[in-house]
Amino acid sequence: MTAAVKIYSTNSCPYCVRAKQLLERKGIAYTEINLSTEAPEVRMELMEKTRHRTVPQIFIDEQFIGGFDQLYALDREGKLDQFI
Repeated sequence: MTAAVKIYSTNSCPYCVRAKQLLERKGIAYTEINLSTEAPEVRMELMEKTRHRTVPQIFIDEQFIGGFDQLYALDREGKLDQFI
């Protein structure tokens, strides 16, 4: 079973690019929600849900993982593959 990975990003975010590159390098499919093109209320709902204002915001099977640093740490510790 493959986990559902969702990444909230913006057009001008270098950490969003890095997170997507890491997922792609590992062959992990993801759904991207670009907050630059979504209605403002989507961003507000996300911030209320996670209490984080920055992007990327990454979810694996609806579990909030965090941003790029947390995703990278999971991979470095060998734990990312356990989620997927």
